[in-house]
Amino acid sequence: MVLLSLDAHQDVFGNTVTNTADCHGICMLQSLHLEASGIMWYTSTRGVAPRVNFEGALFSGYAPDGGLYVPEELPQLDRETLCRWSTLSYRSLVKELCALFIGLELIPRHDLNDLIDQAFSRFRHRDVVHLCRLKNGLNVLELWHGATYAFKDLSLSCTAQFLQYFLQKRKKHVTIVVGTSGDTGSASIESVQGCKNMDIIVLLPKGRCTKIQELQMTTVLKENVHVFGVEGNSDELDEPIKAVFADVPFVQRHNLMSLNSINWSRVLVQMAHHFFAYFQCAPSLDTHPLPPVEVVVPTGAGGNLAAGCIAQKMGLPIRLVVAVNSNDIIHRTVQKGDFSLCEVVKPTLASAMDIQVPYNMERIFWLLSGSDSQATRALMEQFERTQSLHLPKELHSKLSEAVTSGSVSDEAITQTMGRCWEENQYLLCPHSATAVNYHYQQTNNRQSSNISRCCLAPASAAKFPEAVKAAGLTPQTPAEILALEHKETRCIPMRRGDDWIQMLRNKIEGLSQRWEGCAVNPSE
Repeated sequence: MVLLSLDAHQDVFGNTVTNTADCHGICMLQSLHLEASGIMWYTSTRGVAPRVNFEGALFSGYAPDGGLYVPEELPQLDRETLCRWSTLSYRSLVKELCALFIGLELIPRHDLNDLIDQAFSRFRHRDVVHLCRLKNGLNVLELWHGATYAFKDLSLSCTAQFLQYFLQKRKKHVTIVVGTSGDTGSASIESVQGCKNMDIIVLLPKGRCTKIQELQMTTVLKENVHVFGVEGNSDELDEPIKAVFADVPFVQRHNLMSLNSINWSRVLVQMAHHFFAYFQCAPSLDTHPLPPVEVVVPTGAGGNLAAGCIAQKMGLPIRLVVAVNSNDIIHRTVQKGDFSLCEVVKPTLASAMDIQVPYNMERIFWLLSGSDSQATRALMEQFERTQSLHLPKELHSKLSEAVTSGSVSDEAITQTMGRCWEENQYLLCPHSATAVNYHYQQTNNRQSSNISRCCLAPASAAKFPEAVKAAGLTPQTPAEILALEHKETRCIPMRRGDDWIQMLRNKIEGLSQRWEGCAVNPSE
C-alpha cells in the first residue's frame, strides 16, 4: 500500500495555493475539493488477482483469488484538511471520501454529488444521521434513519446508485446474491427493488432474524426480488454463496455480485461514520496535536471496524473500540490473537451480530501487516483450512494498539438498555447497547475521563421489540413497521437435506435466461 499525501494547499486541479484558511473562519466559505489524481486502483488482500478500478471492485465482491479488495494508495489527510472537513455535513463527508476513492475519471464530481443526494433522499432525518448527546458524556450517533431503520441503509443506498450508474452506461444486468444475518438483506432489497438492470437473491436464516427483519424482506413482492429462507445460521447460509462465487466462469457468465459487508463500496461509505463522529465529538481542533476521540463500534462481520481502521491510517485521530456480543471471535482476536471459530454460533439479543466468521478482519490484517499480501494469504488460507488461527506476535501487537475490544452478554445488554432508558428516556437497540455498555463501564471505573467518546448506533430499537421487552421496557413501533404484519409475503424454503448450492445455481440461471429473453424481446 502506498500512502498518498494530500497537500491541503493544492486545489482540485493540483495548483499550489499559497494562502491557508483558518479552521473556523474563511474555510466555511470555501468548497473543499480534494480529489485523488489519476485512477484509484484496488488490489486483493491476497495479492494474486489483477488490480481493478473502483468499478471493478464494486461489481466483484470477493477478488478471484478469494481475497478482498483494498485501495492500492491510501490518501493521507493533514491537519488543515481535517480542519476544513470538520465543518462539513455527513452528506458532504460522504461526497469527499467517495471522490477520493472513486476518481473523477469514473464518476465526474457533479454526477457523484447527484448520486449521493439521490441515495439519501428518502432518509427520515434531514441531516441523514443524528448525534444524540445524553447524560454523563454519552454520545450516540444514530445511523438508522433510512428506510429499514438500520445503518446499512447508508452504505447500500449509495452502492445501489453507483451500480445503477455503471449499469446504465454499459447497458448491462447483474444478479446480486446476499447472505444476511438480519439487516443487510432488507437494506439491500430496499436499495435495488424495482431496478430493471438488477435482480437480487437474498438468503436469510429462517427463524433467526427478528420478525420485523424477516417481514421487511419477505413482504417485498417486486419481480426482481427473490428471498430464500434457509434452515441454518448466518455462517451456514454463506457457504453456498461462497461456493457459487468460487466458480469464476459461472460468476462471469451470469454477472454475479454480492452486496455483503465484503463489498468495498460499503466500507468506503462507512468511513464517513468515523469522520462525522470525530468532528462532532472532538472538544476542539485548535490544539496541537489534534485531540483523540474514542469511537465505539458494534460489529459482526467487521465492516464498520475496517472502515475505522482505514480512517485511522488516513490520519483521523480516533481510538477504536469494538463491541461484540457472546459470539466473540473479534474480541478474542484483539485480546489474545485467537482468530478461531467456536463450535456453534450462539443466538443472542443482538442477532445481527451473531456471526463467527468476520470476513472484514482480512482487510484489517492486511492493513496492519503493512499491506503484506503474501502473509495475509497464508493466514487466511490456514484459517479456511483449519478454522483456527493464532496471529503472529507482531500483527497481534499492532492490532492491540489500533483497537480495544469488549464482549457483552445478553444480561449486560438488557441492563444497559434499562439504564439508558432510566437516565435519558432513550431506547437503545440491543446492538447499540453493546457499545453503550462499554461507555458505562468506563464511567463506572472513572477511566478515560479526559477523552470524548462516541457510540455508534447501528439500528433503531423499533426493529427489536423482543429485546426491548426483555429489558423490561415498552417497545415504540412506528406505524409503517406495524403495517408489515398485514402484508402478503413470499419466501422460498431451503431445507436441511436440500442441495443449497444447486438451488442457488438454478435460480441464477433462470434469472439470466429471463433477462436474455427480455433483451431479445424488449417489448415484453
